[in-house]
Amino acid sequence: MPWYEGCGGERLWYREQGQGPALVLIHGWCMSSAIWRFQLDRLSDGFRVIAPDLRGHGDSPHGSAECCRETYVADLAALFRHLDLHGAILAGWSLGTQVAISAVPLLRERLDGLALICGTPCFTSREDFPHGLAPVEAEGMALKVRRNLKRALEGFAARMFAPGELVGNDRADEIRALVAGIPAPETEVALQSLTSLAEADVRSELAAIDLPTLVISGGLDPICPAPASAYMAERIPACRHVTYAGCGHAPFLTHCDAVNARLTDFCREVQGSV
Repeated sequence: MPWYEGCGGERLWYREQGQGPALVLIHGWCMSSAIWRFQLDRLSDGFRVIAPDLRGHGDSPHGSAECCRETYVADLAALFRHLDLHGAILAGWSLGTQVAISAVPLLRERLDGLALICGTPCFTSREDFPHGLAPVEAEGMALKVRRNLKRALEGFAARMFAPGELVGNDRADEIRALVAGIPAPETEVALQSLTSLAEADVRSELAAIDLPTLVISGGLDPICPAPASAYMAERIPACRHVTYAGCGHAPFLTHCDAVNARLTDFCREVQGSV
């Protein structure tokens, strides 16, 4: 069974499909490894695709440690040791980008590259960082979670897609069902991870990333705006940046073929695969 021991000794869940160079996928806030279905199914022909459920999410229990970026990073390092991964590509989406960035110092010798999908180094805007959401918006998200988690997550899921993005998309019904089918975490987990996301500032960690990096953004992303991705791309030394015009917060769902092809080319380039 795909369980491993997290940093506090808890059994945590991960999915694994395929053989070949390792591609590790980190999901976002209040999601799970299930969000990567189109990558697990379509990239496993050439890669060993691994997607953990962050503690408190999906099939991973809450455990004794707080559900925050630091704990997620420690759990991720434990997963890499459990699977003895080397030469891996680490990809994070949304909250997962912050986890991936902060994990680089711990995992540097085990990584060949980094992919950051629709992320931001600062979820909330600051005086010197105007590319995040207004602090009052993050506070409003927390208030909605406290009042009714199910309704809050339904609203969040609706915001993931730009207006009209799913219209005419052959996978629209499948995408909606996929997102709706992800089980909600406990309210306390949602609040802890939201607080961690809203308070994080990993800007100082960007310049030290000495790995080939791919940054992917949605041109109409309302959650982690495209300028936040551009900010990261400008400050990570060996970085390339691609933006999908007209796309919201989840291009790996709505533009999965294009994103999968981009990830495949990037992985093969940096891992020396054929």
